Amino acid sequence: MSTARRSTDWGFPRWRGYGSEREAVRVRICDRHGCEKPGDRPAPKSPSTRDRWYFCEQHAAEYNRNWNYFEGLSDEEAKAREADERRDAGGFAESKHYGWGGPGDGSRSRDEMRALDMLELDADATFADVRTAWRRLAKDCHPDVKPGDAEAATRFQAIQAAYDVLRVAEENREWRPD
Repeated sequence: MSTARRSTDWGFPRWRGYGSEREAVRVRICDRHGCEKPGDRPAPKSPSTRDRWYFCEQHAAEYNRNWNYFEGLSDEEAKAREADERRDAGGFAESKHYGWGGPGDGSRSRDEMRALDMLELDADATFADVRTAWRRLAKDCHPDVKPGDAEAATRFQAIQAAYDVLRVAEENREWRPD
């Protein structure tokens, strides 16, 4: 005679919530040595393999802070890889108006971050801070203030370009529906 065995699913409609099976759930432990927290955040072991580390939230953040995608590449190879990936990332370019595609807190793009660096500002600077820094730096190196200084003229053009990038980004942010 066979022994009766309880079913783990009671048919449709389900009388219990999804994910509430009776069996023990397998929990992967964080791959960081000495950590006993659940490792539920995958991270690549290297750019060219599908192997993954599994970290807890704290160690995944530490790993991402130190990750350098272009490690081991020369400047030309890194620029070529970045250009290839920008060319192949059409779907991401279409969604750039959502404002999540860059470093930092996800509210600024890489170009905006470079522009803020050019204006000597932090990532959380407001547009009023941007305008103030732009005016201050433009007064310091304007070609009318320093005539004949090619380095000052080049710096002024870079500051002007940085301001234009941030101005356009601010205009796009103002017109974005919430």
